[in-house]
Amino acid sequence: MARRKNIFTKKELKELSAEQIIDKLQHENYSLLASLGAEDLRKEMVPVGKACNAAINFFFRTTGPKNNVVEHNRAARRKLVKDLSKLTPGSYAGMPRDKQNGLVVGFNHPSLGEIARILTMKIDIMGDKPMFFPVNLPWYESLAPNYDRIKRLGIIITPTITPSTWQKMNLKEGTLLFEEGSRLKKEFRNIYTSISHDGLKQGGVVFVAPSATRQATVFKNEATFKKEEDIIPTMSMLALKLYADPEMNCDFLPLAILPPKDYKRGLNFWKKYRLIPGEIMTAKDIRKQYFKTSNPERLEGFDWDFHKRIADQLPKEFWY
Repeated sequence: MARRKNIFTKKELKELSAEQIIDKLQHENYSLLASLGAEDLRKEMVPVGKACNAAINFFFRTTGPKNNVVEHNRAARRKLVKDLSKLTPGSYAGMPRDKQNGLVVGFNHPSLGEIARILTMKIDIMGDKPMFFPVNLPWYESLAPNYDRIKRLGIIITPTITPSTWQKMNLKEGTLLFEEGSRLKKEFRNIYTSISHDGLKQGGVVFVAPSATRQATVFKNEATFKKEEDIIPTMSMLALKLYADPEMNCDFLPLAILPPKDYKRGLNFWKKYRLIPGEIMTAKDIRKQYFKTSNPERLEGFDWDFHKRIADQLPKEFWY
Protein backbone atom coordinates (compact mmCIF):
# COMPACT_ATOMS: atom_id res chain seq x y z
CA MET A 1 0.00 0.00 0.00
CA ALA A 2 1.29 3.47 -0.95
CA ARG A 3 2.33 5.74 1.88
CA ARG A 4 -0.12 8.47 2.76
CA LYS A 5 0.97 11.83 1.39
CA ASN A 6 2.52 14.30 3.83
CA ILE A 7 0.76 17.64 4.23
CA PHE A 8 2.55 20.97 4.51
CA THR A 9 1.67 22.86 7.69
CA LYS A 10 0.55 26.48 7.38
CA LYS A 11 3.90 27.51 8.84
CA GLU A 12 5.76 25.50 6.20
CA LEU A 13 3.63 26.93 3.39
CA LYS A 14 4.41 30.41 4.60
CA GLU A 15 8.13 29.95 5.21
CA LEU A 16 9.38 27.45 2.63
CA SER A 17 10.61 28.67 -0.74
CA ALA A 18 9.30 27.19 -3.96
CA GLU A 19 12.58 25.29 -4.36
CA GLN A 20 12.16 23.74 -0.90
CA ILE A 21 8.54 22.83 -1.67
CA ILE A 22 9.64 21.12 -4.90
CA ASP A 23 12.36 19.18 -3.09
CA LYS A 24 9.80 17.82 -0.61
CA LEU A 25 7.49 16.81 -3.48
CA GLN A 26 10.36 14.89 -5.05
CA HIS A 27 11.96 13.27 -2.05
CA GLU A 28 9.70 13.35 1.02
CA ASN A 29 6.28 12.23 -0.26
CA TYR A 30 4.58 15.61 0.21
CA SER A 31 1.55 16.86 -1.72
CA LEU A 32 1.07 20.56 -2.31
CA LEU A 33 -2.36 19.93 -3.82
CA ALA A 34 -3.59 18.12 -0.71
CA SER A 35 -2.06 20.85 1.46
CA LEU A 36 -4.04 23.49 -0.46
CA GLY A 37 -7.29 21.53 -0.16
CA ALA A 38 -7.27 20.09 -3.69
CA GLU A 39 -6.95 16.40 -2.83
CA ASP A 40 -9.44 15.46 -5.58
CA LEU A 41 -7.13 16.92 -8.25
CA ARG A 42 -4.23 14.89 -6.86
CA LYS A 43 -6.22 11.66 -6.81
CA GLU A 44 -7.28 12.07 -10.45
CA MET A 45 -3.65 11.69 -11.54
CA VAL A 46 -2.68 8.78 -9.28
CA PRO A 47 -3.42 5.98 -11.83
CA VAL A 48 -1.62 7.79 -14.67
CA GLY A 49 1.30 8.60 -12.41
CA LYS A 50 1.66 4.98 -11.31
CA ALA A 51 1.63 3.80 -14.92
CA CYS A 52 4.25 6.37 -16.00
CA ASN A 53 6.51 5.64 -13.04
CA ALA A 54 6.25 1.88 -13.61
CA ALA A 55 7.19 2.37 -17.27
CA ILE A 56 10.21 4.55 -16.43
CA ASN A 57 11.42 2.03 -13.87
CA PHE A 58 11.00 -0.74 -16.46
CA PHE A 59 13.24 1.03 -18.98
CA PHE A 60 16.05 1.32 -16.44
CA ARG A 61 15.59 -2.13 -14.90
CA THR A 62 15.74 -3.91 -18.25
CA THR A 63 18.74 -2.08 -19.72
CA GLY A 64 22.41 -1.71 -18.88
CA PRO A 65 25.33 -1.50 -18.34
CA LYS A 66 24.37 -0.58 -14.79
CA ASN A 67 27.96 0.15 -13.80
CA ASN A 68 28.19 2.96 -16.38
CA VAL A 69 25.61 5.68 -15.76
CA VAL A 70 26.08 7.50 -19.08
CA GLU A 71 25.75 4.35 -21.18
CA HIS A 72 22.89 3.07 -19.02
CA ASN A 73 20.99 6.34 -19.56
CA ARG A 74 21.50 6.10 -23.32
CA ALA A 75 20.39 2.48 -23.38
CA ALA A 76 17.24 3.35 -21.42
CA ARG A 77 16.48 6.18 -23.86
CA ARG A 78 16.93 3.89 -26.88
CA LYS A 79 14.60 1.31 -25.37
CA LEU A 80 12.07 4.02 -24.56
CA VAL A 81 12.04 5.20 -28.19
CA LYS A 82 11.72 1.64 -29.49
CA ASP A 83 8.83 0.70 -27.21
CA LEU A 84 6.93 4.00 -27.37
CA SER A 85 7.17 4.00 -31.16
CA LYS A 86 5.03 0.86 -31.10
CA LEU A 87 2.72 1.76 -28.23
CA THR A 88 2.21 5.44 -29.06
CA PRO A 89 3.22 5.81 -32.75
CA GLY A 90 3.81 9.15 -34.39
CA SER A 91 5.41 10.61 -37.51
CA TYR A 92 7.59 13.72 -37.40
CA ALA A 93 9.02 14.15 -40.88
CA GLY A 94 10.56 17.57 -41.47
CA MET A 95 11.55 18.24 -37.86
CA PRO A 96 14.78 20.26 -37.71
CA ARG A 97 17.86 18.25 -36.79
CA ASP A 98 21.32 19.18 -35.56
CA LYS A 99 20.35 22.71 -34.55
CA GLN A 100 23.02 24.55 -32.61
CA ASN A 101 20.69 27.19 -31.15
CA GLY A 102 18.35 26.39 -28.32
CA LEU A 103 14.80 25.72 -29.47
CA VAL A 104 11.42 26.61 -27.97
CA VAL A 105 8.73 24.30 -29.39
CA GLY A 106 5.12 25.40 -28.89
CA PHE A 107 2.38 22.91 -29.76
CA ASN A 108 -1.41 22.64 -29.78
CA HIS A 109 -2.59 20.28 -27.06
CA PRO A 110 -5.73 18.27 -27.95
CA SER A 111 -4.95 15.25 -25.73
CA LEU A 112 -2.39 13.57 -23.51
CA GLY A 113 -1.31 11.44 -26.47
CA GLU A 114 0.98 14.00 -28.07
CA ILE A 115 3.19 14.15 -24.96
CA ALA A 116 4.37 10.56 -25.53
CA ARG A 117 4.88 11.21 -29.25
CA ILE A 118 6.81 14.43 -28.58
CA LEU A 119 8.99 12.60 -26.08
CA THR A 120 9.75 9.85 -28.60
CA MET A 121 10.53 12.39 -31.32
CA LYS A 122 12.82 14.44 -29.10
CA ILE A 123 14.88 11.49 -27.89
CA ASP A 124 15.03 9.98 -31.38
CA ILE A 125 16.29 12.99 -33.33
CA MET A 126 17.68 15.33 -30.64
CA GLY A 127 19.57 12.73 -28.62
CA ASP A 128 21.29 13.98 -25.49
CA LYS A 129 20.08 17.58 -25.77
CA PRO A 130 18.36 18.45 -22.47
CA MET A 131 14.60 18.78 -22.74
CA PHE A 132 12.58 21.10 -20.49
CA PHE A 133 8.88 20.62 -19.87
CA PRO A 134 6.61 22.78 -17.67
CA VAL A 135 4.20 20.28 -16.10
CA ASN A 136 0.84 21.13 -14.57
CA LEU A 137 0.93 20.57 -10.80
CA PRO A 138 -1.35 17.47 -10.69
CA TRP A 139 0.88 15.84 -13.32
CA TYR A 140 4.04 17.01 -11.58
CA GLU A 141 3.05 15.57 -8.21
CA SER A 142 2.34 12.18 -9.78
CA LEU A 143 5.80 12.13 -11.44
CA ALA A 144 7.89 13.95 -8.79
CA PRO A 145 8.96 10.81 -6.85
CA ASN A 146 10.67 9.62 -10.05
CA TYR A 147 12.15 13.03 -10.91
CA ASP A 148 15.77 11.86 -10.76
CA ARG A 149 15.20 8.98 -13.19
CA ILE A 150 13.15 11.19 -15.52
CA LYS A 151 16.09 13.60 -15.56
CA ARG A 152 18.40 10.72 -16.49
CA LEU A 153 16.27 10.29 -19.61
CA GLY A 154 17.18 13.88 -20.51
CA ILE A 155 13.81 15.33 -19.42
CA ILE A 156 13.73 18.12 -16.86
CA ILE A 157 10.22 18.81 -15.57
CA THR A 158 9.20 21.85 -13.55
CA PRO A 159 5.83 22.43 -11.86
CA THR A 160 3.38 25.03 -13.03
CA ILE A 161 -0.15 25.91 -11.94
CA THR A 162 -2.22 26.56 -15.05
CA PRO A 163 -5.21 28.95 -15.04
CA SER A 164 -7.54 25.96 -15.36
CA THR A 165 -6.03 24.17 -12.37
CA TRP A 166 -5.98 27.37 -10.31
CA GLN A 167 -9.69 27.80 -10.95
CA LYS A 168 -10.41 24.17 -10.01
CA MET A 169 -8.51 24.60 -6.72
CA ASN A 170 -11.18 27.13 -5.74
CA LEU A 171 -9.12 28.83 -3.05
CA LYS A 172 -10.87 31.56 -1.11
CA GLU A 173 -9.34 34.98 -1.67
CA GLY A 174 -7.92 36.56 1.46
CA THR A 175 -6.99 33.26 3.12
CA LEU A 176 -3.46 32.07 3.81
CA LEU A 177 -3.90 29.18 1.38
CA PHE A 178 -4.88 31.62 -1.39
CA GLU A 179 -1.93 33.91 -0.63
CA GLU A 180 0.65 31.13 -0.49
CA GLY A 181 -0.83 29.39 -3.51
CA SER A 182 -0.58 32.66 -5.46
CA ARG A 183 3.02 33.13 -4.34
CA LEU A 184 4.03 29.62 -5.36
CA LYS A 185 2.24 29.92 -8.70
CA LYS A 186 4.42 32.95 -9.47
CA GLU A 187 7.61 31.40 -8.08
CA PHE A 188 7.10 28.18 -10.06
CA ARG A 189 6.81 30.26 -13.22
CA ASN A 190 10.03 32.11 -12.37
CA ILE A 191 11.88 28.85 -11.71
CA TYR A 192 10.72 27.47 -15.06
CA THR A 193 11.85 30.62 -16.89
CA SER A 194 15.25 30.58 -15.19
CA ILE A 195 15.88 26.88 -15.86
CA SER A 196 14.68 27.27 -19.47
CA HIS A 197 16.98 30.25 -20.00
CA ASP A 198 20.04 28.37 -18.78
CA GLY A 199 19.13 25.23 -20.74
CA LEU A 200 18.46 27.08 -23.98
CA LYS A 201 21.80 28.86 -23.80
CA GLN A 202 23.34 25.38 -23.79
CA GLY A 203 21.38 24.37 -26.89
CA GLY A 204 18.53 22.63 -25.07
CA VAL A 205 14.90 22.26 -26.12
CA VAL A 206 11.85 23.65 -24.33
CA PHE A 207 8.40 22.21 -25.07
CA VAL A 208 5.36 24.24 -24.07
CA ALA A 209 1.63 24.17 -24.85
CA PRO A 210 0.56 27.83 -25.30
CA SER A 211 -3.05 27.01 -24.39
CA ALA A 212 -1.91 25.90 -20.89
CA THR A 213 -4.67 23.28 -20.98
CA ARG A 214 -5.91 20.43 -23.14
CA GLN A 215 -7.84 22.12 -25.94
CA ALA A 216 -9.16 20.56 -29.14
CA THR A 217 -8.37 23.58 -31.34
CA VAL A 218 -5.37 25.85 -31.85
CA PHE A 219 -7.34 29.02 -31.10
CA LYS A 220 -9.71 28.87 -28.15
CA ASN A 221 -12.65 30.05 -30.26
CA GLU A 222 -13.56 32.04 -33.37
CA ALA A 223 -13.45 35.34 -31.49
CA THR A 224 -9.83 34.69 -30.53
CA PHE A 225 -8.97 33.84 -34.13
CA LYS A 226 -10.62 37.06 -35.27
CA LYS A 227 -8.63 39.01 -32.65
CA GLU A 228 -11.79 39.99 -30.80
CA GLU A 229 -10.56 38.22 -27.65
CA ASP A 230 -7.03 38.05 -26.26
CA ILE A 231 -4.81 34.98 -26.42
CA ILE A 232 -3.07 33.79 -23.26
CA PRO A 233 0.38 35.39 -23.84
CA THR A 234 2.35 32.24 -23.04
CA MET A 235 4.76 32.46 -25.97
CA SER A 236 5.29 36.23 -25.99
CA MET A 237 5.95 36.36 -22.23
CA LEU A 238 8.49 33.58 -22.61
CA ALA A 239 10.14 35.38 -25.53
CA LEU A 240 10.27 38.64 -23.57
CA LYS A 241 11.99 37.00 -20.63
CA LEU A 242 14.41 34.96 -22.73
CA TYR A 243 15.41 37.79 -25.05
CA ALA A 244 16.03 40.14 -22.14
CA ASP A 245 19.43 38.47 -22.38
CA PRO A 246 21.03 40.06 -25.48
CA GLU A 247 23.16 36.95 -26.02
CA MET A 248 20.16 34.60 -26.19
CA ASN A 249 19.80 33.13 -29.69
CA CYS A 250 17.12 30.49 -29.21
CA ASP A 251 14.56 30.04 -32.01
CA PHE A 252 10.81 29.38 -31.74
CA LEU A 253 9.21 26.48 -33.61
CA PRO A 254 5.40 26.15 -34.01
CA LEU A 255 4.53 22.45 -33.95
CA ALA A 256 1.15 21.26 -35.21
CA ILE A 257 -0.32 18.16 -33.59
CA LEU A 258 -2.71 16.23 -35.82
CA PRO A 259 -4.34 13.51 -33.69
CA PRO A 260 -5.84 10.33 -35.16
CA LYS A 261 -9.48 10.09 -36.14
CA ASP A 262 -11.84 9.43 -33.24
CA TYR A 263 -9.13 10.35 -30.74
CA LYS A 264 -9.92 10.76 -27.06
CA ARG A 265 -8.41 13.15 -24.51
CA GLY A 266 -6.13 10.39 -23.19
CA LEU A 267 -3.06 8.61 -24.59
CA ASN A 268 -4.74 6.92 -27.59
CA PHE A 269 -2.51 3.86 -27.61
CA TRP A 270 -1.58 2.30 -30.99
CA LYS A 271 -3.09 5.23 -32.90
CA LYS A 272 -0.78 7.29 -35.05
CA TYR A 273 -0.30 11.04 -34.52
CA ARG A 274 1.36 13.44 -36.94
CA LEU A 275 3.76 16.06 -35.57
CA ILE A 276 4.07 18.73 -38.26
CA PRO A 277 6.60 21.55 -37.89
CA GLY A 278 5.53 24.99 -39.02
CA GLU A 279 7.73 27.81 -40.23
CA ILE A 280 10.46 28.43 -37.67
CA MET A 281 10.74 31.88 -36.08
CA THR A 282 14.40 32.74 -35.57
CA ALA A 283 15.71 34.89 -32.75
CA LYS A 284 16.88 37.46 -35.29
CA ASP A 285 13.49 37.68 -37.00
CA ILE A 286 11.57 37.85 -33.71
CA ARG A 287 13.74 40.68 -32.39
CA LYS A 288 13.41 42.58 -35.67
CA GLN A 289 9.64 42.16 -36.11
CA TYR A 290 8.20 42.21 -32.59
CA PHE A 291 10.57 44.22 -30.41
CA LYS A 292 9.39 47.70 -31.40
CA THR A 293 11.20 49.35 -28.48
CA SER A 294 14.39 48.48 -26.63
CA ASN A 295 12.50 47.30 -23.55
CA PRO A 296 8.92 46.35 -24.52
CA GLU A 297 6.35 45.27 -21.93
CA ARG A 298 4.57 42.98 -24.40
CA LEU A 299 5.03 41.68 -27.94
CA GLU A 300 2.06 42.78 -30.04
CA GLY A 301 0.87 40.14 -32.46
CA PHE A 302 3.47 37.50 -31.59
CA ASP A 303 1.08 35.06 -29.91
CA TRP A 304 -1.50 35.28 -32.72
CA ASP A 305 1.17 34.84 -35.40
CA PHE A 306 2.64 31.84 -33.56
CA HIS A 307 -0.78 30.18 -33.22
CA LYS A 308 -1.54 30.86 -36.87
CA ARG A 309 1.65 29.10 -37.97
CA ILE A 310 0.45 26.04 -36.07
CA ALA A 311 -3.05 26.31 -37.56
CA ASP A 312 -1.67 26.61 -41.11
CA GLN A 313 -0.42 23.02 -40.87
CA LEU A 314 -3.81 21.59 -39.84
CA PRO A 315 -7.30 21.10 -41.31
CA LYS A 316 -9.52 24.09 -40.53
CA GLU A 317 -11.64 22.05 -38.12
CA PHE A 318 -8.67 22.34 -35.73
CA TRP A 319 -8.32 26.11 -36.06
CA TYR A 320 -11.07 27.22 -33.65
